Amino acid sequence: MRHRPPSLLVVVLAALAALLLCAPPASAHTELESSSPKNGTRLAHTPAIVKLTFSEPVDLTDVHIKAAGRVLSPSRTGHGNNALQVNIPKAAGHGRLTLVWQVLDIEDGHPTSGTLSFPLTAKATSGTATQAAPEPSATVHAAWTAVRWAGYLSLALFVGGVAFLALLWPQGTEDRRSRRTLTLAWTAGLATSLLAPGLQGAYGTMGTLDDVLQPATYTDLLTSEVGIVAACRVLMWVLAAVVLAALLQGGDRAARSPGWRVGALAVGLGLLRTTGMTGHNSEGTHPGWGAVADLVHLLGVSLWLGGLTLLLIGVLPRRRPEELSTVVPGYSTLAGVSVAAIAAAGAVLTWQVIGSFDALVHTGYGRLLLLKLAVLATVLLIAQRSRGWVKTRLDIAVLLRGDRATVRPFVHSVAAETGLVLVVLAATSLLVTSAPGR
Repeated sequence: MRHRPPSLLVVVLAALAALLLCAPPASAHTELESSSPKNGTRLAHTPAIVKLTFSEPVDLTDVHIKAAGRVLSPSRTGHGNNALQVNIPKAAGHGRLTLVWQVLDIEDGHPTSGTLSFPLTAKATSGTATQAAPEPSATVHAAWTAVRWAGYLSLALFVGGVAFLALLWPQGTEDRRSRRTLTLAWTAGLATSLLAPGLQGAYGTMGTLDDVLQPATYTDLLTSEVGIVAACRVLMWVLAAVVLAALLQGGDRAARSPGWRVGALAVGLGLLRTTGMTGHNSEGTHPGWGAVADLVHLLGVSLWLGGLTLLLIGVLPRRRPEELSTVVPGYSTLAGVSVAAIAAAGAVLTWQVIGSFDALVHTGYGRLLLLKLAVLATVLLIAQRSRGWVKTRLDIAVLLRGDRATVRPFVHSVAAETGLVLVVLAATSLLVTSAPGR
């Protein structure tokens, strides 16, 4: 009796469980480790200086501290880049000194906030109300998540679509719908790369939507590592316009040209890398592995979704036997490799960012990741059905010269697979704009 080999999904889930069970705890965003005086200490009078020590190095421009509604300016203590101090005015507290702090993670720009409270007299009671810590705007967060989703979609359609044309369907450069898809993807990619820094800056400084388009929001962000990466991403989309223009003008000849392919590869990798440089892959104990896994993950998703889209709106509606017989099997192989890469890279990223099985189950971030994995598993089941069609009915469809009734079930399967991948991208956007371990 022959035994069926374990499916890819089972192997990946087993590997993921092993990684999580033996992984060390991963670091999350920048947190306040200690303060001097210690939070809650009863003081005889307002202290002249309060010292703060964070879990990671911080930039002074990324730290915001308020006392009694007044903005205070922090300075270095001389004991490392993760320690700072702030001078406290004598009028900052009446019976209780409350410091509200907020810091942006130097790697991905996510804010962390909290409150330090010090009773100043013997009469002050522990029940005295404290000033609430600031919270990022929910509206700005929703807008930022939507823009990140559109950015991921644009990236996948552009990079994956260009790769699909270059590797599998050069003649598709003359297809009007495919050309429109790539043009719209590039336009949306450039627009989201320009808008996302403003939303991230407003979110990080606890601002509102009115602050998104303020020049100060961009100038403040562009002085940080996150802003520099955002500027590089915009530059890569500008270079992508050159690659797209050459493809649209040169058509089949450009898609087969080694020179154009090298340029497209360089720009595609640049877009993928600048998109992932400020994500959660930089957190954890092995950021190098996280960076490589993130690049592989984004590339796999782009090849999968970009190819699915052009297959759905370009190849299948034409129902040309010669295209069905070459492009569909070729994409089936490419999709299989992409899914395997996504699964392997996803396991590494989960181990890198989550760090433990407990965090996967008991945090909002971990539960959202589990939801994403559940949707991905559903996508894989549909994809398996599509590959079954390729194996059993493709020859019939070619013999019948693209008969509509024969091709229709495959179209429906590809459409469902594409829709669920969009849901996976939405979950990814929520994960990117959320803090791990919370």
